[in-house]
Amino acid sequence: MDASPLPPGKLPAAALERLLGTIALSDPRILVGPRPGEDAAVIEIGGRALVVATDPITFATDRIGWYAVHVNANDVAVMGARPAWFFAVLLLPETKTTEELVRAIFDDIRTTCDSMGICLCGGHTEITVGLDRPIVVGQMMGECAPERLVRKQRLEPGDRIVLTQGVAIEGTAILARERASQLEGRVAEDVIARSRGLLFDPGISVVRAAEVAVQSGDVHAMHDPTEGGLLAGLAEMAAAARCGLRIDRTAIPILAETRAVCAALGVDPLGLIASGSLLIGAAAGSTGAIVKDLERTGIAARVIGEAVPGPEGTRIGSGGNWQEIRPPARDELARLLG
Repeated sequence: MDASPLPPGKLPAAALERLLGTIALSDPRILVGPRPGEDAAVIEIGGRALVVATDPITFATDRIGWYAVHVNANDVAVMGARPAWFFAVLLLPETKTTEELVRAIFDDIRTTCDSMGICLCGGHTEITVGLDRPIVVGQMMGECAPERLVRKQRLEPGDRIVLTQGVAIEGTAILARERASQLEGRVAEDVIARSRGLLFDPGISVVRAAEVAVQSGDVHAMHDPTEGGLLAGLAEMAAAARCGLRIDRTAIPILAETRAVCAALGVDPLGLIASGSLLIGAAAGSTGAIVKDLERTGIAARVIGEAVPGPEGTRIGSGGNWQEIRPPARDELARLLG
């Protein structure tokens, strides 16, 4: 076993798969357990599917409570469930924490939950030795009928892959907020302002997009690409479904603001944290209706590829020039801010 220190960010996929492979599930009520590429666990209780997700917010400092609610709600929504109950653990830095800071984060979480019809049920707050910034660890729970559960294992060759909004929406907004001084003089002021605003328009929530998609067509899989960007999200989706993907690089929507910010900072937008985008795998015959209904709702959507048999692998390219999809070792945001 390699004793070398691991870099900040997600645990490498191979190491995670080895660890998850040691977990034995003895309870038959667990419908979806710990597997690479899954966004949440699912437990059947009383004839309902209880969907449970947990995610920390470690990169952002501005609006960290708002981030925590939305990121965890996304992980529940992509399973076909409605986010309903939220818990939060606040880990706060010593010497820098004031009651005003705690109240601001708490109010941010509470008002965000209220706006989404989610109950803030509890959690834990402490001042933690060794931290240089706040960390919020969220846990979201939701439910749906078991037959409405969206499981990635249903993705099959011939299904089309739809991407909503554009890549790296969250990453672009964070960079514009956390690295504004580095962007000044290299990116126009109005572009920086619009980039900061991407946090709210189109925003990082995929809850509504997931609802529309499952109501509009035969959705087989959904995934919320986050750390590691679109490249990691595609790889995770393929791993969970145990199938391959063929992605048309030229079809991937990248907002002008994202192109400008990433070019100025030397960042690959396909490897930049991507909350706000939703990957949808759906039967080819219903893809048109899904895209049409999403766009009617004001959510941009585009077919970017298709699922293929597993032995064909996961590839991205165009014009006959295909390359294996390789998730970045570190998210571009972690590389820049770490």
